[in-house]
Amino acid sequence: MQKTMMITGASRGFGKIWTEALLKRGDNVVATSRNAGGLKTFADRYPKQFLGLELDVTDRAACFDAVAKGRAHFGGLDVLINNAGYGVFGAIEENSEQEARDQFEVNVFGALWMTQAVLPGFRAQGHGHVVQLSSVLGINALPTMGLYCATKFAVEGFSEALHAEVKDFGIHVTLIEPNGFQTDFFGASGIQSQALPAYAPVKAAFQSSEGAQPGNIGDPHATVEAILGVIDADQPPLRLFLGKLGLPWTQYTYGQKLAAWEAQKEVSARAHGK
Repeated sequence: MQKTMMITGASRGFGKIWTEALLKRGDNVVATSRNAGGLKTFADRYPKQFLGLELDVTDRAACFDAVAKGRAHFGGLDVLINNAGYGVFGAIEENSEQEARDQFEVNVFGALWMTQAVLPGFRAQGHGHVVQLSSVLGINALPTMGLYCATKFAVEGFSEALHAEVKDFGIHVTLIEPNGFQTDFFGASGIQSQALPAYAPVKAAFQSSEGAQPGNIGDPHATVEAILGVIDADQPPLRLFLGKLGLPWTQYTYGQKLAAWEAQKEVSARAHGK
């Protein structure tokens, strides 16, 4: 059955690939980008199924306006894919105030504003699906990517709460957790903080880690089947890993965390008081 999707950050990376796949199978797509020129190819090839909108997701009023335009154009909206976002690379001490504020504005507040914008319509129609592009770095943190991790941890937090808040309205929430993929995340779309020599060894260790090796970087086109499956599922999962590294890494890190917490359980209990 044809659905109407809205996807942010659709001019590159996962957003572009998923937009193409949705249009090819016959869905309607409202796609947004900071630069609408990057969406022209879709508009030319799929004039009846596609609506491209220029949108800065950090502008809350503009997010609500874009959702209203999408609904009016296609007569409804079934799925929101919050894909817009980028990474800041650098140690915490290296991150500037402006880099931190800009990162949260896009990755956290942009996703929050878009989510808020679709919820009234989803509640009124009794169904809807919010798909948040999080990251395996939203449940595990890596050195030199702490700022990005912080934004994705935030998205995880409000989305898990949202899941409990809206499930009785027939609204689903899914957090997508990719490991590293061959997009421009590490290239043109990323921001490099001004380096401090003291952190050179930490960065070198990160660059030689398992997840940074070329053979462990996934093919983004291979994610299409999983994304379409999530969108089509009657009961989609709250979380879905994309790639072969995320789940085993998370199993390892959470095993370590549970062991550490267990070792301190008596201290924790005494801190409760009577």
